[in-house]
Amino acid sequence: MPATYPLEKFRNIGIIAHIDAGKTTTTERILFYTGKTHRLGSVDEGNTVTDWMEQERERGITIVSAAVTAEWKDHLINVIDTPGHIDFTAEVQRSLRVLDGGVVVFDAVQGVEPQSETVWRQADRYGVPRICFINKMDRIGASFERSLESIRVRLGANPIAMQLPIGAESGFQGIIDLLEQKAIIWEEETGAKPTVGDIPADLQAQAKEWRERMVEGIAETDDSLTHKYLEGQEISIAELKAALRKAVIEGKANAVFCGSSLKNRGVQPVLDAVIDYLPSPLDIPAVQGIDPRSEETVERHAKNEEPLSALVFKIVADPFVGRLAYFRVYSGKIVKGGSVYNSTKKNRERIGRLIRMYADRREEIEEVVAGDIGAVIGLKNSFTGDTLCDETKQIILESISFPEPVISIAVEPKTNADQDKMAEALHRLAEEDPTFRVQTDAETGQTVISGMGELHLDILVDRMMREFKVAATVGRPRVAYRETITRPVEKAEMRYVKQSGGRGQYGHAILKMEPSEPGSGISFENKIVGGAIPKEYIPAIEKGVREASEAGVVGGYPVTDIAVTLYDGSFHEVDSNEMAFKMAGSMAFKEGMRIGKAVLMEPVMKVEVTIPEDYLGDIVGQLSARRGEIQGMEPRQGGVQSVRAMVPLAEMFGYATELRSATQGRGAFTMEFDHYSQVSANLAEELIQAN
Repeated sequence: MPATYPLEKFRNIGIIAHIDAGKTTTTERILFYTGKTHRLGSVDEGNTVTDWMEQERERGITIVSAAVTAEWKDHLINVIDTPGHIDFTAEVQRSLRVLDGGVVVFDAVQGVEPQSETVWRQADRYGVPRICFINKMDRIGASFERSLESIRVRLGANPIAMQLPIGAESGFQGIIDLLEQKAIIWEEETGAKPTVGDIPADLQAQAKEWRERMVEGIAETDDSLTHKYLEGQEISIAELKAALRKAVIEGKANAVFCGSSLKNRGVQPVLDAVIDYLPSPLDIPAVQGIDPRSEETVERHAKNEEPLSALVFKIVADPFVGRLAYFRVYSGKIVKGGSVYNSTKKNRERIGRLIRMYADRREEIEEVVAGDIGAVIGLKNSFTGDTLCDETKQIILESISFPEPVISIAVEPKTNADQDKMAEALHRLAEEDPTFRVQTDAETGQTVISGMGELHLDILVDRMMREFKVAATVGRPRVAYRETITRPVEKAEMRYVKQSGGRGQYGHAILKMEPSEPGSGISFENKIVGGAIPKEYIPAIEKGVREASEAGVVGGYPVTDIAVTLYDGSFHEVDSNEMAFKMAGSMAFKEGMRIGKAVLMEPVMKVEVTIPEDYLGDIVGQLSARRGEIQGMEPRQGGVQSVRAMVPLAEMFGYATELRSATQGRGAFTMEFDHYSQVSANLAEELIQAN
């Protein structure tokens, strides 16, 4: 590998898709064709490079995003293979935050699937340019046109087909390159040496029609080409490529390719497309952040000469080398043996060993330059979302936001010797995964762990037992209920007065409380005027409010989605102190909960069940019996129906087994958290008694 590549030759890309669309197999083929591996790994055989964890190989799914680096046509490509299962959506989110481009993989039979939509929206949020790869063209029921249409309709995208498949299903042999007007056939088993020739005679008319559509689609994204196209002038391949690259980077279009990664067909043109159409670090806008000292917005351009700005996007707890931090450098460079400043935590960090990751293998390097992704061993206080920068030119980059956990289980060590080991293991796993929470139940003394789903927690417990050698027993899953108010509270007033020989305690706070947007948590605003409460006591009142919100008044569950405003109160010259005002804030908040008619809220999941048509009635009945609201149904290829519903999480435990039994193992479902919804009065009563 050359010591350094010019910035325009860098590509930081993610392979993103629904579970089982073929992301890991596609990544394997990329590594093989770029000369990084000398054998074709298989997910089924558990010998792929990027699915290196035992849990991934056993289950045949990706759990953690893995970074690998490859070279193709004098370009350096950092590839991140991301998970497709919704329980590990945080892995996709943090990868997209630092990537410049993405290859979205679709199953040619299913088209756009639920998680395809989720990752597409995440990529929209971070403004990540994408190209599409319609995989599994060799499967029965595969359809390039139908998949293309589902991208247009379900994602609201502007897909431009750059290829046409030659043959279908078991007869799939290769593709027609519409841009170059050539046929590419993969005859040799490994697919390393495709044959390039003329378009078969029986496909020439179809290829001509599709090329015309492609040219029109590209021309529409560029004013000068639109004029040329309307005037009937010939548009050169170079002009089409340049216009399409610009359109993809600006998010106006998505170039679409097809193939079969498993059968080693169609991957090399996707690698060419990564170089031709996805951005280098120079093509994306300068990164923006806040100067923590002046609070002003500052920019950093992707240049080694600029002051350092880098974002830590992933922490890995490695039992052998300790904590490993993945980071993306946006400007400047990080040098082995140097020091950096963590502007988020306000402390210095020394750079020990710098490494380039190759899934679970490492290659020691001397520096990581602007635009590149690397990892470092030995950072003590830097975690996911922290900014590393130059201490004299500080910047804080936008962090990464993660969804709140929705499911909890209790874990108990089997012996006293396991107690400390378990605490250490859970601490290390929580550092690594921002959607994993650990807390101790004040009433029972149990350790409670929370995450994004049953599979998420199952994997983490399995890792705790295997990697950290902890023997533990696991309780039944529990739902993360919440409490909130149903009506505004104009005045929630409490005085905390305590008089006991000598100096007393006096705190008086008056709050206004209103229901706020779902997912907004607890917001606190100070509107005290005229010094009714001295400024130094305001943080104590906020602390009291936040502590009180940790256990509500209905069933002792955490409180959420309330806007709290402190607007009046009083103090005593001698007896007032922070403790008294903290108590007053806490008591006023609880009083407001009572006045505001607090209710219990439960997480509701967006569920999509895919089943053969014969079982449709049974499955709709199953979901309705689980308090599900059917949102819609949609026929899929091959006599398959997709049912979309909103179902409370509490009703989804054990559903996988019930679905398999009802459909003879032919049904599958995906679910992801959607919103919190009020629990009915009789169910709330049951929960409160059980709690």
